[in-house]
Amino acid sequence: MTPPSNLTRVVVVGTSCAGKTTFARRLASALGAQHVELDSLYWGPEWTPRPDFQQEVLAAARQPRWVIDGNYSAARDMIWRRCTAIVWLDYPFARVFSRALRRTVRRVVTGERLYSGNRETIGSALFDTEGIPWWVVRTHGKRRREYPELFRRPEYRHAAVIQLHTPAAAEAFLAEASARTECGTVANLARAGAD
Repeated sequence: MTPPSNLTRVVVVGTSCAGKTTFARRLASALGAQHVELDSLYWGPEWTPRPDFQQEVLAAARQPRWVIDGNYSAARDMIWRRCTAIVWLDYPFARVFSRALRRTVRRVVTGERLYSGNRETIGSALFDTEGIPWWVVRTHGKRRREYPELFRRPEYRHAAVIQLHTPAAAEAFLAEASARTECGTVANLARAGAD
């Protein structure tokens, strides 16, 4: 899918393990924009929510150019009202669930440190109902139902919506955005659209 002309402020949404952060990081790099991962703003030590989450989100959303990834409903209005485009990584359940299992196993085995130094454990990831694989099971269908309704709300209709169904479509989108940036098209439009 061809990117819309105004990629000044882009939100990337989708079920956990759809690849939002990787996609958003690459898109931000292609656009020369700031990348913000909502998970990194939300999680404090010992997997506790940070009390300044909404203030941090608001500060990020007030910047002139960005790519923000995440699904936090508490932050949605602050971000979506200012965005110029929303990219929805709408991948099939089997794909994201298998990614969730692989990623969880890799993180547990390697002891990978995440936000605020937190780590996933076998117990928290696989045997806790809040673990990522179970979170995917609970939220995949819900997100598919709620996002189209949210996109139609008057307060969000200003944003171009890009729905990508496969990683190949995401790669094509990133390649086109990068090519247009190299030609100066997106960069010029982004500067023109900046507040």
